[in-house]
Amino acid sequence: MLERYKTMIETGGGAIHREEDWGRRQLAYPINKIHKAHYLMLNVECGQESLDELMSLFKFNDAIIRHMVLGREEAVTEPSHMAKSVEEERRRDSERAERDAARAPRPTEDSEDDAQADEENAPVEAEAEVEAPAEEKAPAADEAPAEESKDDSSEEK
Repeated sequence: MLERYKTMIETGGGAIHREEDWGRRQLAYPINKIHKAHYLMLNVECGQESLDELMSLFKFNDAIIRHMVLGREEAVTEPSHMAKSVEEERRRDSERAERDAARAPRPTEDSEDDAQADEENAPVEAEAEVEAPAEEKAPAADEAPAEESKDDSSEEK
């Protein structure tokens, strides 16, 4: 969709000075029961005829819920404050990911030896745990099995 608008501007003799994709953002208030939208900004230089056609396309496209056209004396080509903040967020996310990767424990030769020693000891401990309950469960030959107690609330009256 954006490519169609860009080609229309360029074929009409216009120029695109700045194109920014701000991404999907929360709206300040719901519009047509939509809470999030994808923001784009274009700084273009074009004739009035191309601008009218562009605004008409924006108006009748259901995917575009809001648009704003501002007239300026000269072209603005430097990044906007919003684009700078989006770039800052991406930079912070990448730095955070690098820090998290650096903090993650990496296996060393000593830790591999410790892991092998733990594996060797684990079956012995497990066998001891399995054998102990088996001895406790076996009733003595001269003891009678205990009777189950009945619950008074389940009896019929």
